[in-house]
Amino acid sequence: MAHAIYGYSGACKNIHGHSYELHVTVTTSEQVKEFIPAPGFIIDFKEIKQVVFASVIQSLDHKLVLSKDYVNKNPAIQTQENLVIWKAEPTAENLLFYIKNKISETFSNQVQLARLKLYETKDSYAEWVEESKLQKI
Repeated sequence: MAHAIYGYSGACKNIHGHSYELHVTVTTSEQVKEFIPAPGFIIDFKEIKQVVFASVIQSLDHKLVLSKDYVNKNPAIQTQENLVIWKAEPTAENLLFYIKNKISETFSNQVQLARLKLYETKDSYAEWVEESKLQKI
């Protein structure tokens, strides 16, 4: 995915891309006393991958994501056929909230999103944590 940050004076004001890495942590709304009943997991990891692919990757992969403000200032960019326009700046933090909202709406009541970590580089990431949903084991 490529993006640019409007109104920012650093290098990220220019269109550039990232190969993001997303870490997803889920928990259960069920009370776990000793073990999780058969099949022994909250959700199959393959299902999480399918949810992420269908709700996030398909909509953002090989896309140029720009804010409405950026596009208004640079109208010629609207000719890009892979352009996605957001009302907010497409920062790692805002991408994380977008991803949280997309993923959350697909899980059942028993499976709850507890944490997301979106790596923009190997050392730089934005993180969202729902503290009340993290169970201490």
